[in-house]
Amino acid sequence: MAVFETTRSISEGASIFNRAASVAYHIVGAVSDWNAKRATRNALSKLSDRELDDIGLVRGDLENLR
Repeated sequence: MAVFETTRSISEGASIFNRAASVAYHIVGAVSDWNAKRATRNALSKLSDRELDDIGLVRGDLENLR
């Protein structure tokens, strides 16, 4: 009598899904961080040198925002 296993363990399918979800999560997070930094640089670049000085920044600091 032959026995065929027709079910797959949950961990095999779930691990592939978890990896894909993790990669997607990290990509979305990286894009979100990049966009937040871009928006901040754009908003700060519209301020005058006096306004930047009031918050403790100089124009050269805008490119090095983390």
